[in-house]
Amino acid sequence: MDRPDNDTYFMRMAELVATRSTCLRRKVGAVVVKEKRVLTTGYNGAPKGLRHCAEVGCVRLENHVESGTRHELCRGVHAEQNAVIQAAYFGVSIKDSTIYTTNFPCVMCAKILVNAGVREIVYKDEYVDELSRKVLSESGVAVRRFDSGARAGGAAGE
Repeated sequence: MDRPDNDTYFMRMAELVATRSTCLRRKVGAVVVKEKRVLTTGYNGAPKGLRHCAEVGCVRLENHVESGTRHELCRGVHAEQNAVIQAAYFGVSIKDSTIYTTNFPCVMCAKILVNAGVREIVYKDEYVDELSRKVLSESGVAVRRFDSGARAGGAAGE
């Protein structure tokens, strides 16, 4: 039986969530999990009720803003931020949870995840943000890259 381990299962969910992204530059998905149960999800895109970037354009693209810099020059909310916001909106504690995200979090998301009490970050793809790495290292939050090679039963996260 080719049953995915928990890491694979939750990362596949994050990849599916990312398909809802309305960002023109990078589609990111996040899934917050505790005790092998999904608590919240989030993807990157414009705030609720605002027009999507595909309709109004991307300030970062138009101004050739380098990836990993000037995060404030974006009308979108990041996937990790949306997952934390969703938890707050519905009154769900994510303290001591794990977040699965398709990209390494930026420094803004890292700080939010630390303060929200997330204990582990599992990411798939790299994202260049050295300050984020320093913040996470100092915070004690466990960070690990998803091992796509551990696919079948009983592997990591089982």
